[in-house]
Amino acid sequence: MIRFVLPLCLLLGACNQVQTAVDNTAREGAKNVVIETLATRFPQVPKELITPFTDCIIDNATAGEIRDIAKAGLVGIDESTAGIITNVLSRPETVSCLRDKSLSVGIS
Repeated sequence: MIRFVLPLCLLLGACNQVQTAVDNTAREGAKNVVIETLATRFPQVPKELITPFTDCIIDNATAGEIRDIAKAGLVGIDESTAGIITNVLSRPETVSCLRDKSLSVGIS
């Protein structure tokens, strides 16, 4: 029994590492898209808040939204991408994060 359990545990551990690496790669790709989208389609966001706001958006997006945003980095940013970001921005958790980030840089 132990002969089968140990390899399975090792395999599952490797799967978790691969999944984490894939998730991190998608999040980094999505961050780049969000930064570009905020800079080009949301002119009301002050330059000094683009990176902090990007973190709030990524932290409050679902895995599916992260995937779709990251995909826009390959196929191009469009209205759908801006819509996803707008939806994430409207969530109470994101609004709270944005407020905290704004206050931390002295913008209220």
